[in-house]
Amino acid sequence: MNIVVCVKYVPDATADRQFESDNTVDRVGVDGLLSELDEYAVEQALQLKEKAGDDTEVTALCVGPEKAVDAVRKALQMGADKGIHVSDEAIAGSDYIATSLVLAKAVEKAGAEKPVDLVLCGMASTDASGSVVPAMLAERLDLPQVTFASVIEAQGDQVRIKRDGDTATEVIGATMPLVLSVTDQTGEARYPSFKGIMAAKKKPMETWSLADIGVEADQVGLSVAWSQVEETAARPPRTAGEIVTDEDGSGAEALTGFLASKKFI
Repeated sequence: MNIVVCVKYVPDATADRQFESDNTVDRVGVDGLLSELDEYAVEQALQLKEKAGDDTEVTALCVGPEKAVDAVRKALQMGADKGIHVSDEAIAGSDYIATSLVLAKAVEKAGAEKPVDLVLCGMASTDASGSVVPAMLAERLDLPQVTFASVIEAQGDQVRIKRDGDTATEVIGATMPLVLSVTDQTGEARYPSFKGIMAAKKKPMETWSLADIGVEADQVGLSVAWSQVEETAARPPRTAGEIVTDEDGSGAEALTGFLASKKFI
């Protein structure tokens, strides 16, 4: 089985995140890491490999700036077999549509010698939380999509998942090749061991440009994005809270009035 896991390099949520002058997220001047939700996709790919046998290969694929290679390295340390990093200055500012195009072309190139059986994605990225790229990727690859899986079962070329909705749980089956996205309910992602960290240094890593995957520079980037952020503003500093005293028994009434004024009740 040939599995490709799409992973994303995102700004660290605990860091001081900033915007560039063009109102795009600064992905170079801040600390970043592998998106936590994509770690679940890597974990599920590794579990499928462990069940299917050693002839299964897991490739971690990332699109992003130079520092985004760290996301691929983390996937390799977890146990992926090889990594692919698509990096090109023209990609900066790309929206979901352009990103799905780059990913699709990279998946096609990755499967040139051995067709890709399964493309795995996280349910969303922790920076944008769009949840649309897996569906767009499936459309571009002309593959069925099975999304938001909380439980995955695979046997041969058959995949069956459970998807938890607001009112019910669905059981969905599909035949590979397909695109599959997983939620954070699929199970805790493993931590890289010391052995895995050392082994990752010897695993193959390829860096591709847009030209390598057959995408023109004018097909991606901020200039062709279908949506743009026109303005950003820093979150206002916290102000002192209002203290409600209850010395004369009027505290409950004062608290109710405050909550009502804020439309909390």
